[in-house]
Amino acid sequence: MQVTTESFYATGRRKEAVAKVWMKAGKGEIIVNDRDFRDYFVRETYRRVIRQPLELVDFIGRFDVIAQVKGGGLTGQAEAIRLGIARVISKINPELRKTLKKAGLLTRDPRMKERKKPGLRGARAKPQTSKR
Repeated sequence: MQVTTESFYATGRRKEAVAKVWMKAGKGEIIVNDRDFRDYFVRETYRRVIRQPLELVDFIGRFDVIAQVKGGGLTGQAEAIRLGIARVISKINPELRKTLKKAGLLTRDPRMKERKKPGLRGARAKPQTSKR
C-alpha cells in the first residue's frame, strides 16, 4: 500500500452529533476539537470506540486523526468519530472496506430522536386522563 502525504476527509454522524474527520500519515495522534482525545473523552470506553477501526486494520501509530465534532452527547460524538474514521480508512485503502463492513463500522446508525407530536406531551407521552 502506497501512502501519500495528502490528507483524507470523511463525515460521520450519530444521533445529533456530526464529526468531520481528517486522516494523514503521521505518528498516530488523535486530536478532537483541537485537544488530545484523552483529554476530551475522559472515559476509556469512548477512547476504545474511537480506536476500534484503527486497531481493526492495524493503522494505530501510522496515521494522525484530526476530528471536529459538535452536537449530541459524548457517546454520540465518539460513535460519529468512529464512523468518520472507518469511512476515511475505506477511502485510503478500498480493499479494507470489506473488513470494516463485516465489523459493522461502516453502517450509519439510523436511530434518531422521535419528534414531538401535536396534542401530546412528547413524542409518545399522552396527557394524563381521569375517568370523572
